Amino acid sequence: MKKSVALLLTLFLIIGVFTACGTDPDKDETKKADPDYTGVEIVLSDDKITVDSSEITSDKTKNVYTANDIVYYESDKDFTYGEGTETDAHSKTEADAHKVIHITKPGQYILSGTLSKGQIAVDLGDDAAENTDAVVTLVLNNLDITCEVAPAIIFYNVFECGEKEEENATNTVDTSKAGANVIIADGSENNVNGSYVARIYEPDSVVLTEDGTEVEDAKKLHKYDGAFYSKMSMNINGGNVGDGILNINAENEGLDSELHLTVNGGNINITSGNDGINTNEDNVSVTTINGGSLNILVNGTTGEGDGIDSNGWLVINGGKVVTQACALSGDAGIDSDMGVHINGGYVFATGNMLDRISESKQTFAIFNFAETQKAGTFTLKNSENTAIAENEVKNDFSYLIISTDNLTEGDYTLWQGTTQLQGISTGNIGGPDGKDFENGQNMTPPQKVEGMTPPEGVENMIHPEGMEDMAPPEGAENMTRPEKPYNEENDGEFGQHPDFKFNPGATGELSSTFTIKAGENYFSNVKTV
Repeated sequence: MKKSVALLLTLFLIIGVFTACGTDPDKDETKKADPDYTGVEIVLSDDKITVDSSEITSDKTKNVYTANDIVYYESDKDFTYGEGTETDAHSKTEADAHKVIHITKPGQYILSGTLSKGQIAVDLGDDAAENTDAVVTLVLNNLDITCEVAPAIIFYNVFECGEKEEENATNTVDTSKAGANVIIADGSENNVNGSYVARIYEPDSVVLTEDGTEVEDAKKLHKYDGAFYSKMSMNINGGNVGDGILNINAENEGLDSELHLTVNGGNINITSGNDGINTNEDNVSVTTINGGSLNILVNGTTGEGDGIDSNGWLVINGGKVVTQACALSGDAGIDSDMGVHINGGYVFATGNMLDRISESKQTFAIFNFAETQKAGTFTLKNSENTAIAENEVKNDFSYLIISTDNLTEGDYTLWQGTTQLQGISTGNIGGPDGKDFENGQNMTPPQKVEGMTPPEGVENMIHPEGMEDMAPPEGAENMTRPEKPYNEENDGEFGQHPDFKFNPGATGELSSTFTIKAGENYFSNVKTV
């Protein structure tokens, strides 16, 4: 069924591009790249870049041209230039070493070859967002591209199928007509290695404080956090078979969209310094995963990062999702400001913070560990001793989320390697009675993360046995969400979602049997038997 859906989606994109968008019949820029894909063939190399077998031009009137005009954060600028530091900045020499391959017309483009310093930049013009024909599909067919000063692939201006009005936002978004599309070609392995661009101000918009020492207000000119980035809603698709691979290695964030992102297929492996995936329109963006395989590791080079971070909603309908948040910070394997919905697929997510999972159609289990867990293989087995979820974890963590269609009602055991684990069933978050989750009652205290300082007032809230009646610190009873998302407001601190109130912790009997019921399942104080 998944292969059929992927095939139909691929055909839809191809037909849509060449009927709705069209190509210029007077230009010989449509050739057959291989038996499966039709479009403009771009072959990269450090020596010569070709477009349909002819050397690329610098003529800006062509569908594809090259220039040394990469957008990057410049070094030796003062505070009125932007919000970056010298760590974010690059010299003109570094930037000029990169070749930018510009795509300026609608169509399907097949990318292959290796470019050690360069960027693919799609820009159909300032009016493209309102033009339903402004659609570009990039077919990644054994592409290897590295950019050291900015995203390696970026969509600037294409058709935007969504809207940014918060009052109309929902967790269900149809991005099938989005202008930014990616197909991971069957049988291919693609490497996208990218950097980022820190926030640069529009020069004429900068307003200084009265003493002229700080920026009081300024509009954004550029800010591109991800190695693979889109300013517009974007679709990621597999091919007909769906066995293509996309490896994203990111200095900062991995795969980003400023509005919506939908993953329908392909095998995507992301190693990132910060968030593996980020969609960043507050209270609006929807990250939807319908199929494919996602394997995300946040390596901690920036000191923080969620596996998947949506500033709106995260909806998982299918596919395989394995994520590991940064080991050094209070970040989550799956994080969403407006709610996480698990309706299908396989989910195995680790981190040091628990974010809200609500209105999910598929049963899930959350394990809150008594101490930070080190790297190892973690396995959930059913009563027949069959593993229904198993993954190797490289990052330290204190929360594990598991959901799969094989997680049905019954008794299970949890293992770290060959060591069996035990825990307390809390029914719902924080207490065995399953009290009101929406209001954050009976929340277990955060667990200590090595090398991290807890928020003021909660230093001693790690729940030891026998202290069931310990009162929460003064003022913690009415904790509410800060104006900004918790992880942005309190960088480097640890704890649960700010909507949750602290509680002295769950009480109950430790058991090596984890009984799963349909729907939500929470287990705390998980440790070795």
